[in-house]
Amino acid sequence: MSIDPNDSGLLYVVATPIGNRQDISLRAVELLREVDLIAAEDTRHSARLMESLGIATPLISFHDFSSKQRLDALLQRLQSGKSLALVSDAGTPGIADPGYELVRAARQVGIQVIPLPGPSAVIAALSVSGLPSDRFIFEGFLPARSRPRQDRLGSLVDEQRTMIFYESPHRIIACLEDFQTIIGADRELFIARELTKRFETTLLANVEECLHWVCSDPQQQKGEFVLVLAGMSKTRRKSGELDEGLRILRLLEDDVPLKRAARLAADISGAPRNALYRAALQAADNDTGENEADD
Repeated sequence: MSIDPNDSGLLYVVATPIGNRQDISLRAVELLREVDLIAAEDTRHSARLMESLGIATPLISFHDFSSKQRLDALLQRLQSGKSLALVSDAGTPGIADPGYELVRAARQVGIQVIPLPGPSAVIAALSVSGLPSDRFIFEGFLPARSRPRQDRLGSLVDEQRTMIFYESPHRIIACLEDFQTIIGADRELFIARELTKRFETTLLANVEECLHWVCSDPQQQKGEFVLVLAGMSKTRRKSGELDEGLRILRLLEDDVPLKRAARLAADISGAPRNALYRAALQAADNDTGENEADD
């Protein structure tokens, strides 16, 4: 492809391979050769990719620690009519990397931003996980420290959508242990390690089995991980809400009329009020029967 002179001053967001270099698109290769400048998360990493593709376009760094001056300099180049391609170390820029800052700043000054879609570890893992993909959320990296990580997972226990996380090799075991403690040992989990690379491995099992798999084989503790966690099933969620509602109702029923106690417990827990009321009546009938039997 060729960049139309009238299209100068455009920012291109270019997806690059997450492992296998052959996954880059023909359109991406052509464009990377023709833009004036490539903004890369790590210029040393991207330089190796560009060299393998025969691309000699100049590289400039743009990463988490880039100064506002670097951001302003890139915007000035765009505003002066230069074409710029944004790439990350791997995959689609702007996903768990600082690329969105440049995209947002460019849009704020009227620069058109054009995507060149391609590899994404999030979508690649989800597509082969075998878990529901009609509704999902991407949570990126969980907190590095155990307590904040557990707190974040605690806020996701009742999430019904499929959840996707990134994790590093030196925290993978601690992360899976927290999954088991907070989410539960029997929740389904898909582990994708080193996607599209030579030593790619994947596993769909429950959390307990995944933890055992990783702990028992040091090779499975290396590389980059994408974790795809099943959401809570509607049946289990409703069961949990009912259990919590009944617990609250029992605390209230000695001091509050039964119908009001059921309404309050339903409002707090999310459980159906009628179900709570019927369960309370049944419990009361059982208690009466037991008392009569004792007599």
